[in-house]
Amino acid sequence: MIEQTVMAAGGLAAGTLLALAFGGGLLRCRRDRSRLREEIDGLRDQLDDARSRADRVSAELAAEIAHLTDRRVPAVATRAAHPHVQVPGPLSPGFARTGPGAGLDGVLHALSSAMTQERKRVDAAARAGMRGTTREIQAGLYRLQDVLRGLQQHYDDPELAQTLFELDHENEQSLRRAQVAAVVCGAWVGLARQESHVVDAVTGGQSRIVGYHRVRVNNHLEPGTALVSHAVEPVAIIVAELLDNALRHSSRDTDVTVSLERAHHGVAVTIDDAGVGMSADERAYAQRMVASREPILLSDLGDPPRMGLAAIGQLTRQFDLSVDLSTPSPYGGVRAVLLVNSHLLSHVDPVVRPPAAAAPRSTRPAGTQQPVMAETIGKLPIRTSASSRAVRAIARPARPVVPDRPVPDRDPAAPADDPRVPAAHDHDDGPGPDTAPADDVLPQRRRRRPRPDPGAAVPAARPVPEQAQPPARTPEDSAAALGALQSGTAAARSTADPEGNDPR
Repeated sequence: MIEQTVMAAGGLAAGTLLALAFGGGLLRCRRDRSRLREEIDGLRDQLDDARSRADRVSAELAAEIAHLTDRRVPAVATRAAHPHVQVPGPLSPGFARTGPGAGLDGVLHALSSAMTQERKRVDAAARAGMRGTTREIQAGLYRLQDVLRGLQQHYDDPELAQTLFELDHENEQSLRRAQVAAVVCGAWVGLARQESHVVDAVTGGQSRIVGYHRVRVNNHLEPGTALVSHAVEPVAIIVAELLDNALRHSSRDTDVTVSLERAHHGVAVTIDDAGVGMSADERAYAQRMVASREPILLSDLGDPPRMGLAAIGQLTRQFDLSVDLSTPSPYGGVRAVLLVNSHLLSHVDPVVRPPAAAAPRSTRPAGTQQPVMAETIGKLPIRTSASSRAVRAIARPARPVVPDRPVPDRDPAAPADDPRVPAAHDHDDGPGPDTAPADDVLPQRRRRRPRPDPGAAVPAARPVPEQAQPPARTPEDSAAALGALQSGTAAARSTADPEGNDPR
């Protein structure tokens, strides 16, 4: 009985333990299932959030691509021709810092570079075509100019001469426009000139424009101030374009004032008009055109293209000149200042080669010479021409003259060129300050003669020979010389090729 009770109690205990074990396992399973259910619900929420975020990013990217196509790409294309146009950024400020944003910005940069290269290629092709066209036009206009000048020298009828002069001036207008177009396209200026007076270059530019009679030139330069040969034509072109702008934008009853002044670094040509002037934006645009170091594309010149300022900018970059349009004129219009640096200046003897008869005379006396001009002339390269020797003679400092013999008192009634009056430098000490040794050789020291006895008679002064001046050349002489040159050239060609074939 006791054994059965013990067995029953053991079985009951074992069942209880078994029930407890199954109950604990069941509880753990339920707890694990609830935790798994919670994790599944969390994953579902995360998946829903990821889906919504992906949809939002996709919508953002689609909106940015649409914004890129509709707004940003056209703005980049417009900015290529108009630099002031602003390219809009992305719709979202933070989108540019993302990977897709950086990729779209790279697309815009690549597009801008490709368009710039294509515009330069097209512009180069257009310039080449215009250079060829303007070259042919210039050649024809030069031939017409020669014919008109030949007719002017051949006929003496006043009315016919006036008509020929008017035709010549109209031809000069067409030639100037063709020359400006050629310069903008990168061609050569078209003419090679010798060293010329600065005032001649300015008046030469004045003669190429309509309304030249309204221009007043004030020449305050030293006599003989000239330009080197390769700077004469560019200065004439720049002056002509600046004067043309001044005359076009001012009233017909006003004058345009041109002043030639000596500056520390060269010569300044100042042009003032009393016209309508320019606004701040127009002045900034004009200054960028004439002073920019980057070449201007033809598509930047407008429609129809305005080539005057572009030609000035091309010449300033090519010949190291400078033009300033940033200052308004005191007369209410525009002030343009052309600065010609000292390395582009030279000196021409105004006696041997005087300026043109129509050029305004200098307001400075012929004997004045500023220190800046002397310093500039002293830096010029050594040449063997007579004008160069005269330049060095002017630049050489004066040597004090010590007379070896007493000089008789000058007769006040005697003329300045009286040969009986000895010159101040007529001594035997060597060359004076106004003379230069021949062939640019160094002066040699010469033995000084003994001083004469004060009681002895003064020998008569030897006459000073006058310098022989070259005879003036008439237009008929020039025409005869040119005709003889052409005849000799034709005869030589016919002798070299009797069949008349073109030697080229």
